[in-house]
Amino acid sequence: MEEGSAEKLKEVLDGVGDSLEMSPQVSEMTTVESDVTSGEEEDCASTIGGADEPSSTLRRRTSMQFKSVDSRDMLNGMPVKSSNLAGERAATSHINANTKFDLRGCTPAHRVRRESPLSSDAIFHQSHAGLFNLCIVVLIAVNSRLIIENLMKYGLLIRTGFWFSSKSARDWPLLMCGLSLPTFPFAALLVEKLCWKNENGKWVLRPISEGLIFVLHLIISTVGILYPGYVIHRVQSALLPGLVLILIAVTGWMKLISYAHVNKDMRELLRAKEKLPEAPQYADKIEVPDHLTIQNIAYFMLAPTLCYQLSYPRSDTIRKSWVLRQAGKLVVFLGLGGFIIEQYINPTVKNSQHPLRGNYLQALERVLKLSLPVLYVWLCLFYCLFHLWLNIVAELLRFGDREFYKDWWNAQTVEEYWRMWNMPVHKWMVRHIYFPSIRAGLSKKAAVLLVFAISALFHEVIIGVPCHMLRCWAFLGIMMQVPLVYLTNVIKERYHSSMVGNMVFWFFFCIVGQPMCLLLYYHDVFNNFPST
Repeated sequence: MEEGSAEKLKEVLDGVGDSLEMSPQVSEMTTVESDVTSGEEEDCASTIGGADEPSSTLRRRTSMQFKSVDSRDMLNGMPVKSSNLAGERAATSHINANTKFDLRGCTPAHRVRRESPLSSDAIFHQSHAGLFNLCIVVLIAVNSRLIIENLMKYGLLIRTGFWFSSKSARDWPLLMCGLSLPTFPFAALLVEKLCWKNENGKWVLRPISEGLIFVLHLIISTVGILYPGYVIHRVQSALLPGLVLILIAVTGWMKLISYAHVNKDMRELLRAKEKLPEAPQYADKIEVPDHLTIQNIAYFMLAPTLCYQLSYPRSDTIRKSWVLRQAGKLVVFLGLGGFIIEQYINPTVKNSQHPLRGNYLQALERVLKLSLPVLYVWLCLFYCLFHLWLNIVAELLRFGDREFYKDWWNAQTVEEYWRMWNMPVHKWMVRHIYFPSIRAGLSKKAAVLLVFAISALFHEVIIGVPCHMLRCWAFLGIMMQVPLVYLTNVIKERYHSSMVGNMVFWFFFCIVGQPMCLLLYYHDVFNNFPST
């Protein structure tokens, strides 16, 4: 009986749904918005609450066009059993009555409490895609006008002397030095092979001193970074070739440190007869010491990561058309960054004084004037390096883990920014500096200070060596982040607002910090390049 009643009720509701399309009470209306208020939706849904048909179906049907045809005539002509006719007409009258009441002028228009979309309680729960598009359009329009005005006033100011040597033969030693850098990872591979021997077809660890292995790896990695620095200083290369070479050398040094540390840790686990970590998902399973091959270390040295492991998650295929599109974007944004530097930044810094020796008010004006073009260049370089270049390399190598950065632009504190904006370096610091320091007995604050000190040293080397000077401005700039971390953490805890900390981060780091460092280095750099 219950099954038969359910089938009859379904037939009735099907007829009711069809009859809604012909309702005489709404013959004047062409369409009805089903979401006028949330209350109308709830009323319509409760009318058929006992039916199998979901309320969304009824709301979809109520948005159709209606014609002036009597639903009772339609019901009379339907091939339905006469015993169900009274129930169908009753249900139809009930729904038509509710629809008629919802469309009356006395129907409440305000049924629930709501916040305005831009209020503080609702602003982060709304979509701002339209405002984002507006900002992009305005940004393009305003900067296009500024570019045209600058070109009309000053002409094209791009010169290559600052980027490339006026005598190209002077940069050949840098190229030869770069081509010779792969010898250092191969030397590290040979050192690791010294730790193993084959006994009766089975690889076992040699009884060799770990101190000796450490010294050999230390010599290889140290020479691997001092040798390029010496070549850059010796030949007095131009800025860009020296910057590229020292970046490759520092990256190789960090990779060699990770390679030595991981292999040492695996040897310790094997000697303690403990289980090694399992292979990641979508990665090949490689046993120790089968990983000690040229192919394995070559893949690691080319992969967009600083942390060594036996195998990495891999993608299925290489999207060649996607790689070409990203390469095109890379060329465009690199050209845009170079244009901004030559057309806006160079003329501005040439008309400036040393910020710590001249007029402080004029120095503040130069800093604020440089803030916008420096920010544009920094964003272009971030997009080119961390998004385009690393993704291109990852695609060509089928490297699966492509979290090269997180949403650092939403950072509420400086500490969050450093954790999110450069994920390869962050993972390397945490894995090979922070946690080993904690295990060695250092406190968390001391370990954090050590991490910032090493990061500051790297920044000074990367900037100072290509500029042929060591002024420690980059080192001090990074170390000043430590009190700024404390300040932004206090602001976050006191005001409990993500916007305050985010604004403080943008102001100190991008509006003031980077232009100030640029002015501090400018006077020494341009003195070493008088031709520019």
